[in-house]
Amino acid sequence: MSEDPAREPVVAPAVSAPIVPSTTALPPPAAVAPSSAQALAGPAPLTTTGVVLSVLCTVLWGGVSVASQIATDSIPPMLLATFRFLLAAVFMYGWCRWEGTSIRIRPGQWRPVVVMSLYMFFQIGTFQLGTAWSTTSHSTLLVNTYVFWVAAIETWVLKTFRLSVRQTIGLFVAAAGVVLLMATDRRAGATSLDEPTVLGDVVLAVSGLLFGLMTIATRPALRAIEAGPLILWRNFFAAIAMGAVSFATEDYGPIRWDTRTVSAVLYAGLVVSGICFSLQVWLLRRFSASQVSVFSFATPIFGVALGVLIRGDVLSPWLFLSGICVALGIALVNAPVRKTAAK
Repeated sequence: MSEDPAREPVVAPAVSAPIVPSTTALPPPAAVAPSSAQALAGPAPLTTTGVVLSVLCTVLWGGVSVASQIATDSIPPMLLATFRFLLAAVFMYGWCRWEGTSIRIRPGQWRPVVVMSLYMFFQIGTFQLGTAWSTTSHSTLLVNTYVFWVAAIETWVLKTFRLSVRQTIGLFVAAAGVVLLMATDRRAGATSLDEPTVLGDVVLAVSGLLFGLMTIATRPALRAIEAGPLILWRNFFAAIAMGAVSFATEDYGPIRWDTRTVSAVLYAGLVVSGICFSLQVWLLRRFSASQVSVFSFATPIFGVALGVLIRGDVLSPWLFLSGICVALGIALVNAPVRKTAAK
C-alpha cells in the first residue's frame, strides 16, 4: 500500500497495493518488478493457473499459525522463531544467488537493514509468544489485522492515501470483529490443545500493529537497498537476536525433536518463506498486484479452518462471526483507493 508521495504531488486514481497476508519473509508486491516487456504491455488477465496459485499461497499462509502451535508443543517459541528465520535467510541467500543480486551491505544501507531487523525481531517475537499463549484461530485473525493498521496509518497519520467510504466501512467492520473476538467468553474458544488468554490476544494484536508498521517502513527501505538482500539480512539479524533472547530466557529441557516438530519448523521456515515467496514473485511478474490481492481476504478464513481441523479449535458462533468480519474487512480495504498528496 505504501507509495512515495513526493513523486506524485497530484491526486490520481490508484489501486491499493496488497499487503502480503502473513508473517513471512516476503516483500510487498511493489518490490517485485515485472520485465520491461510486461511493463509496456501491462498486466495479463488473471488465468486459471494464476487463480490456483494465488489460492495456494493463501492456504499456505493460513497454515503458519497452525505450524507455530504444533512446533511450540515441543520447543520454546523464541527458539522456534530463531530456526524459522535462519531457514528463511538460507532460502533468501539462494534466491539472491539465483537472481545474481549482490548481498553486500553498502554504505548508506545499514540503517534500513537495522531498522527492518528490529521490526522483524519484535513483530515475530510477539507473534510467536502470542500464538503460544492463544489459539491458532485467534492468532490468524489478530495478526492479519495489520492490513487495517496500514490503511489507517497511511490515511490518518501519513495522509498518503484517501480511503473510500467502502474501505472505511471495512476498517470498522474488521475492528468490530477483533473486539468481538477478544471480548467473548474465552471458554468458547478453548480446545483440548490450546486455550486463548487475554495476554496472548493482546500480544497478538500488538504483533499485528508491528507488522503494519514494518510494512509501511519497507517502502523507504527499498529505495536504499534491493528487496533480496534486505530480506536476507533482516531475517538473519532478527534470527540472531531471537536466538540470543531464547538462550537467555527459555528452558531447553523439555524440547522434543519428533517428526511433527521438524515438519512444522520446515513448513514455517521453508515452505512459507520459500514456496510462497517464489509463487508470489511469479504471480506479480505476470499479473497486477490488485488482481493477486483479491484473494488475501481468505487468509484468516483458511487459518481458522485449519485451526479447527488440525488443532481442534471450537468453531463457536462468536469465532465464526469474528472471522467473517475480519475477512470482509480485508476484502473491502483491498478495494481501489485514491491517493492524496502528502502534506
